[in-house]
Amino acid sequence: MALEEQISIRAKEIHTDGYPMSIGEVLSLYRDGDIEIHPEFQRIFRWDGDQKSSLIESILLGIPIPPIFVSQRTDGVWDVIDGVQRLSTVLQFVGVYRDESGVISEPLTLSSTEYLPDLDGYRWEISGPGSRVFSDAMRRDFKRAKLEFRIIRKESDSNAKYDMFQRLNAGTRLSEQEARNCLLVMLNRAMYTEITRLSSTSDFRVVCQVSDQKENQAYYQELVLRFFCQADYGGGSSELPKEFGEYVTSWMRSAADAFGGPQSQVEPLVFDRTFHLLADSLGDDAMRRWDGRRHLGPFSIACFEFVTAGVCANIDLWESRSSTDLAARIRGIWSAPQFRDTSGTGVSPRRRFPRLVLRAREYFAS
Repeated sequence: MALEEQISIRAKEIHTDGYPMSIGEVLSLYRDGDIEIHPEFQRIFRWDGDQKSSLIESILLGIPIPPIFVSQRTDGVWDVIDGVQRLSTVLQFVGVYRDESGVISEPLTLSSTEYLPDLDGYRWEISGPGSRVFSDAMRRDFKRAKLEFRIIRKESDSNAKYDMFQRLNAGTRLSEQEARNCLLVMLNRAMYTEITRLSSTSDFRVVCQVSDQKENQAYYQELVLRFFCQADYGGGSSELPKEFGEYVTSWMRSAADAFGGPQSQVEPLVFDRTFHLLADSLGDDAMRRWDGRRHLGPFSIACFEFVTAGVCANIDLWESRSSTDLAARIRGIWSAPQFRDTSGTGVSPRRRFPRLVLRAREYFAS
């Protein structure tokens, strides 16, 4: 296919509009439920008070800010795919922003900024003694200020908004899983909620203990996704058709479509059974290296992949045996060729994943 033809075909798959909208109009859309801000994103896109104040300063001074990208759903609601912090900051300043529980957040108190040092302490309305508040004229001017919107219309290709989100946020400081979490909220909020719940269960947290840095990058949720991705793997031992991170994201998108139905790949009961066994057998040593005498070192992702893939696939067998037997089998992986040959640093995740899953199922099958 010639390049010109490819461009022509792909361009027809994405339909967009763009126009400015006043903050007053945005407030009306938000109050009426016609724009979805995704408060779950607040855990991921973290702005401090100075950043929020700088945005308000830019709006007051007419300094251009980046456009806000939204996708029009089939029900007509606008899904914000880039600009969540900008919009939520405006809504919080005006005092109408609602958190995940639907509770109005504490209105924003501004701090001093580069060009408007006297903004310090200002709020939208009086909320307590001594508050410095915008005048009626300032509030009117603020609501008349324009924000630029780019709209992906509902007749666009169904994958357009997710691909757009990934591209728009490719240069941010999001971890891979933080980006996946945002996608999952848009794809299937119920699955996002379930993955988050499972990542906080007691047996799972006993077995999987990672650094604070990784926890802040949504690594626990990534481990839950990996668990189900491994359990669902039905291919051969040849390398994956794409890089591992892309493979997990593609699997998640497929799983989100099926979640809650009879073909759902996310089975919480299997997850709970697996980590109950692991917690009961070795507790917080389950994912640490065994040197023949004791467990050493931090959490091992290779161990996690191998052990969870094998135990999950043979869950009935290991529930019928003692925790001592399972502990011995887990410790045995560190000298087993099935594990050693697939977990070395020289093996790429793309090649490692299929072989590791298949060999783990075989290793824990007896």
